[in-house]
Amino acid sequence: MLKKTLLIGLILSTTACAELQQIAENLPEIEQNAPLGNEQIANGLKEALTKGIDDQVQKLTQKNGFYNNPLVKIALPEELQKVENVLRDIGLGSLADKGIEALNHTAEEAVKEATPIFVNAIQEMSINDAKNILLGQDNAATQYLEEKTNTELYNKFKPVIENSFAKVGANEIWSNIIKRYNNIPLTNNVNPNLTDYVTQEALNGVYKMIAVEEKDIRENINSRTSDLLKKVFALQD
Repeated sequence: MLKKTLLIGLILSTTACAELQQIAENLPEIEQNAPLGNEQIANGLKEALTKGIDDQVQKLTQKNGFYNNPLVKIALPEELQKVENVLRDIGLGSLADKGIEALNHTAEEAVKEATPIFVNAIQEMSINDAKNILLGQDNAATQYLEEKTNTELYNKFKPVIENSFAKVGANEIWSNIIKRYNNIPLTNNVNPNLTDYVTQEALNGVYKMIAVEEKDIRENINSRTSDLLKKVFALQD
């Protein structure tokens, strides 16, 4: 009877040790998968937006950052597309190309003004904003930034683009283009507001590239380059 009791005790003791060992082995995993706090979620979203600005928006400020990027390359407004077609028809395609290239170069200058405005908007993000973004649409973070920064960026971009038109020679190029087109018989004179058009197109390009980065982080685990990004965006997977 004593032997039987000792045997049962030994079995229970061994089983208990095994369970304790299993619990001990799982402790790091439990810690790793612990629920994220609201502040961590907000910080993760801020990091994602900052990454989008660093990885994508800064590219637009480089030479040909708009012109060589088919996602954001600024084409001519509808009013001037007929001008482009006529110029190409009469052998002045190279002049049209120079005009389009000049418009894109003016946008590069303006985007350099965007980063501090974005940084302020990111810093102002509330915990409630972060939750809505995380569980929102694929471009929810981009929409947040657009809502917070659009007016300020437009007001900042426009004078820069006006100055840039002169700096990159766009004023001279387009004055020549418009003059030559308006002198062509049987054409209606045009006088477009290119500054306003390029300002809006530059804004569209900035938000489009942030959306590209946001979509990548949401869908591509390898693009989550920090532990915080991995943990936060795992919540929406």
